[in-house]
Amino acid sequence: MTGIKEIVRQLIKKHKSNDPFQIAKEKNIIILFAELGTTFGFYSSYKRIQFIHLNNQLDEMMQRFVCAHELGHAVLHPKSNTPFLRANTLFSVEKLEVEANTFAVELLLPDEVIYQ
Repeated sequence: MTGIKEIVRQLIKKHKSNDPFQIAKEKNIIILFAELGTTFGFYSSYKRIQFIHLNNQLDEMMQRFVCAHELGHAVLHPKSNTPFLRANTLFSVEKLEVEANTFAVELLLPDEVIYQ
């Protein structure tokens, strides 16, 4: 998981921010808000265009975490479609989800914040 920490560190350095919405915008990832029922959000791509779909019913803090998590998928697993894998294959997506969660935590809580 230290690889994820380094990827996030480089991303924050490049974009001069740990805001997942700003980073997504600068990476040309389109963020869409929609009523998703019980789904918090998901990542998808179509013809090399990347999308983060967020549930518009979530509060601002939860939207920020979900955006960071889905940004993790965009950065770490850009060609993986976890909803498809979960519904149509026996492939375990648990590792991908843990990595995306780790990415989100590293992005939103950098070591400098924790040390303070």
